[in-house]
Amino acid sequence: MRWMRAAGRALLVVAVVLAGYAGLGVRPDAGTASAARGPLTLVTAGDLTDYLGPLLDDWNESRPDERVTLVELPDSADETRAQMISELRSGRDRFDVLNIDVAWTSEFAAAGWIAPLERDRFPLDAFLRPVVDTATFDGRLYAVPYVTNAGLLYYRKDVLDLAGEQPPRTWSELARQARTIAPRHGLDGYAGQFLPYEGLTVNVTEAVHSAGGSILRDDGARVTVDSDGARAGLRFLADGVREGWISREALGYKEEESRRAFQDGRLLFLRNWPYVYADAGAPGSAVAGRFGAVPLPGAVGPGTSVLGGSNLAVSSRSRHPASAADLIAYLTSERVQRRVLTEGSLPPVRAALYEDPELVRAYPYLPTLRESVLSAVPRPKSPRYDQVSLAVQAVGQDVMALRQTPEEAVARLACELGAIAGTG
Repeated sequence: MRWMRAAGRALLVVAVVLAGYAGLGVRPDAGTASAARGPLTLVTAGDLTDYLGPLLDDWNESRPDERVTLVELPDSADETRAQMISELRSGRDRFDVLNIDVAWTSEFAAAGWIAPLERDRFPLDAFLRPVVDTATFDGRLYAVPYVTNAGLLYYRKDVLDLAGEQPPRTWSELARQARTIAPRHGLDGYAGQFLPYEGLTVNVTEAVHSAGGSILRDDGARVTVDSDGARAGLRFLADGVREGWISREALGYKEEESRRAFQDGRLLFLRNWPYVYADAGAPGSAVAGRFGAVPLPGAVGPGTSVLGGSNLAVSSRSRHPASAADLIAYLTSERVQRRVLTEGSLPPVRAALYEDPELVRAYPYLPTLRESVLSAVPRPKSPRYDQVSLAVQAVGQDVMALRQTPEEAVARLACELGAIAGTG
């Protein structure tokens, strides 16, 4: 589940599953029957930083009658999603609250697997504004943001300083520096996550939006990809391969492969998630103290990141929805969100934490990450998100392998998305 460490920590996705229920729209402190309270099950796709245990220990100590059991699924996004869906389709109530990737909210809501929530039950105004949108579908709140993420551009500060250059703000600046400066130092120019999987969907979506385009309308019902912006975004990626500043090796990169390439001192520029900052700056890293991070560049100015992260949702089968709502409120409280950052290395959803002087000193990338999150966009919303993502990946792969022109690829993607959305 490496790409979901976009939820922070190399696409770690802490998929939390508690007790879900269709009646979760009822405030648990407003006369809810005692049957709505009880033990919970929290399912995770692998807590790679071991921070969740202490958080749940605190909960369990204070609420022994609503004890949370942690169940960890495989460390793979596809396997985690498949196991969650298998349980939800079965009608069993094993899973209670699901900590789902932000891109799954629409799919799970449309299928009736998660329950709508009351907005005033949670302090959404205290969250970074764009993250709340990832938790909604068809105008209703179906989840609560838990951790967020946005892509950053990592760069070799020492190399650019030697060249007397600033980090790029536009694609043309990035391409020029990657093409001319990187070879002088024996470096590859630029890499992202270009293997055909969810990471490529993210990279393609960012390129399209950074050129002023889009893929689907917010409700997923209308295809908007047939645009000059979409063609320009795909052309940026194709030109990188054709001109050599994106290496052929990078076409096989996921998060960790690209992180290692940068951390080992083999890349000038890298698009990746915030978790890379701590790893690249750790003792033993070849680039410790020699790199920086800025928002992604775009076609004519600052670019647009795709939002990563995960949302907490309650299963419509939950037997204890009041307890589930309380646990979600606990995990998204400011006190716990601070620990999510400091103990789990996951970007929090609480806006105030990004301006906390103590945290900014410890995590210098927070202001840059805040800027990126505030200008970020969700991945395409669709009840058939898995099919949408596969279509975007296939087109991105063919464009970057130079098998199809951007113009051909956009026409093909518009047709395929039309069929998926039922408009083709």
